[in-house]
Amino acid sequence: MIRPAAISAAALLAAFPATAEVLRFPADAEQRARRVVAGDSQFLPTAPAGGDRVDGIVAEGNVEQTAWNVGDGSLTTLQLIAPLREQLIGAGFEPIFECDTDACGGFDFRFEIDVMPEPDMHVNLGDFRYFSARRGEDAEFVSLLVSRTARTGFVQLTRIGAPEAAPAFTASTKTPAPDMPVIPEPAGPIAETLEKAGHVTLDDLVFETGSSRLGGAEFASLAGLARYLRSNPDRRVTLVGHTDAQGALGVNITLSRSRATAVRERLIDSYGVAPDQIEADGVGFLAPRASNLTPEGRTRNRRVEVVLTSTQ
Repeated sequence: MIRPAAISAAALLAAFPATAEVLRFPADAEQRARRVVAGDSQFLPTAPAGGDRVDGIVAEGNVEQTAWNVGDGSLTTLQLIAPLREQLIGAGFEPIFECDTDACGGFDFRFEIDVMPEPDMHVNLGDFRYFSARRGEDAEFVSLLVSRTARTGFVQLTRIGAPEAAPAFTASTKTPAPDMPVIPEPAGPIAETLEKAGHVTLDDLVFETGSSRLGGAEFASLAGLARYLRSNPDRRVTLVGHTDAQGALGVNITLSRSRATAVRERLIDSYGVAPDQIEADGVGFLAPRASNLTPEGRTRNRRVEVVLTSTQ
C-alpha cells in the first residue's frame, strides 16, 4: 500500500502536473527508509475499524514504499497530509478513503495496515491521518499515512502499480535512504521476559556521566518495549531507576528517578506510547544486582528496569 510523505506549509503551493511523477517535499524533509518489492499485495482499508474487522480491498502489483521525517513537530497532521493529497488528486488519483485518528478506529485501524518499522516510521495513536486513492484502468494505488510527535513529523508513502509500470514518485531529500527490505519486527525478548518474570532491565541505555540526560541514539530495548505496550494497551509498567553506591542516598534517589523519567519521556515523545501506560520512579542504590566494590559491579548497578504492574 502507498503512504505518501508528509509535506510542510512551504509546499502548499507546489503543483503536481498530471504528466509529472514528482511529489514536492519541503527542504527539511529527510527520507529515512525505502523498499521496492516486485509482485506483492497490500491491504487498503475502505472504512474505519469497527467490531472485529476492517473492510477494504487487496491491491496487487509492484510495491514502492518510503518513510520520511519532516520538520520539528510544529506542523499538524492536516498540514502534513493536505499538500500531498492535493498533489496526488491533481495527478489523476481518485480518493478511495481517508480518516483521522479516532474516526479511523484508532489502535484497531492502525494495526490492520502495513507500517514501516520504528524508528523510520512512527505512528502516534493519538494523532495520525490516512489517505488512499486509485488511478486509471491499470489499477494503480497510493496511500498516505502521516503522524507526528513533539519533535518531528512522520510520513509514509506507498504506491502499488502494474508490474510494467515505472516507479511512481521521486523527490529531492537531504539524505536519500538506501533500498532495503522492510521486515516487521516482533516485540522480542522484552515482551517475553516481562510476561514471564514481571520485570526486565533496559541494558542498552546510555546516560551522560552523572546526568539524567538520555543519549540521542536509538535503543533496541525502547523500540521493543514500545511495540509491546502499543500492542497491549491494557498493560501498565513502572520504570525504576537504579544507581551505584557512590554518593549520598538522597542524591542518588533523585538521579535514579530523573533517569527513569527521561526514559518515560522518550517512550512517549519518540515512540508514541500512551502516557497512562508508564510511571517512573527511582530507588537509588537500594536494590543492587552486583557488588558496588568493583567498577564492573557499579556499572551493572546503574540501570533502568521495567516492572509490569498490570494485574489482569
